[in-house]
Amino acid sequence: MTILVILMFFLFLFMGIPISLVLGMTTILYFFTVGNTMLLESTPMRLFSGLDNFGLLAIPLFMLAGELMNGGGITSRLVRFAKVLFGHVRGGLAYVTVVANMFLASILGSANAQAAMMSKVMVPEMEREGYKKEFSSALTLASSIVAPIIPPSMIFIIYGTLSGTSIGGLFMAGIIPGILYGIGFISLIAFLGFKYNFPKHERASGADILKNTLNVLPALLVPFIIIFGILSGAFTATESAAVACLIAYLVGAFFYKELKVKKLPKILLNTVISTATVTFLIAMANIFGWMIAFEQIPQLLLNSMLSLSDSPIVFLLLVNLFLLLLGAVLDGIAALIILVPVFMPLLTAFQIDPIHFGVIICINLTIGLLTPPVGTGLFIVSSIAEVKFERLVRSTMPFLVMGILILFVITFWEDAVLWIPNLFNL
Repeated sequence: MTILVILMFFLFLFMGIPISLVLGMTTILYFFTVGNTMLLESTPMRLFSGLDNFGLLAIPLFMLAGELMNGGGITSRLVRFAKVLFGHVRGGLAYVTVVANMFLASILGSANAQAAMMSKVMVPEMEREGYKKEFSSALTLASSIVAPIIPPSMIFIIYGTLSGTSIGGLFMAGIIPGILYGIGFISLIAFLGFKYNFPKHERASGADILKNTLNVLPALLVPFIIIFGILSGAFTATESAAVACLIAYLVGAFFYKELKVKKLPKILLNTVISTATVTFLIAMANIFGWMIAFEQIPQLLLNSMLSLSDSPIVFLLLVNLFLLLLGAVLDGIAALIILVPVFMPLLTAFQIDPIHFGVIICINLTIGLLTPPVGTGLFIVSSIAEVKFERLVRSTMPFLVMGILILFVITFWEDAVLWIPNLFNL
């Protein structure tokens, strides 16, 4: 019966049914095949309990903060600030794309949303400056994977909720890995810029730099308040999301004066739609995880892992390889929701810190945005930038290799992840 359910799961996926419905349909099918009607009677309660968590409140609040910052002109000022600072060096616009994505990561927290927005902004700009469209699109997509790493991060919120791990600790753990990814991509651009003689802008005047710096300071209030508030203990990660919404509204409406009342209905509608999509997926994944626990799959996986090796290093290596392959065929958030209940019992056995593991699994599945055949980021950027899918895949390869190398550095250099959380006892 279990084999039949697994086959139906993959059949539903290949039919193009949304992953949230696949999870729910597979679970209900399993309950019918085992003939346990008590499980069916308890399913509505399990759906509700999957969403009855205070930490999940941060998801709509951070989505709302991102929408408010976009509508209030904060996003465009961050991009302009990065351009003034780095536009004059060779390949400057490419550096701007990376730095702007690091700034925006503290606003959007979603790699797909960031890739879509930056494709509209940066790819045409880079093409006008003489960059190839394939390279511009690949760079924009690759740079967007820092969005779920630098706080605030929706994928960290989901992992923290599912695993019972401190969301504030996860936020702080993402800072150094996010910076490492920025440095890695900038180094790669420097090499490619020297090889292909990338163009450069004229240097901005001191007055222009000062003007843009002063103009962007209110925009930087949101990430600063989130990080400072969590580190100081003034509020939790969820409460910081509410504060971020308030600051984003005040800055956009009263300082930049671009956030008009007429924009609010669309901002709220976008927030509701995005939140409903994610929370429906979480609810369905909760009953799917219940089915996995009922079948004792975590225990079977633990015994299999222990039979191979009792070394944490070997375990993490196997997990990385497995997740990289899985990320190529399954959406990152869906995979995260399915796998966290499976992997959590293994962390105790291998004595692995759940915050460290959370950063590893979240980065790993985010890299899946760059990998065919199901990398959603590839389809989004290919469509928006109007570049052929196969050419985009080829141009993304150097960034994908760099992303995997940094992933392994983070995996086996634990202090790069845990130094800040340990410093503040998070």
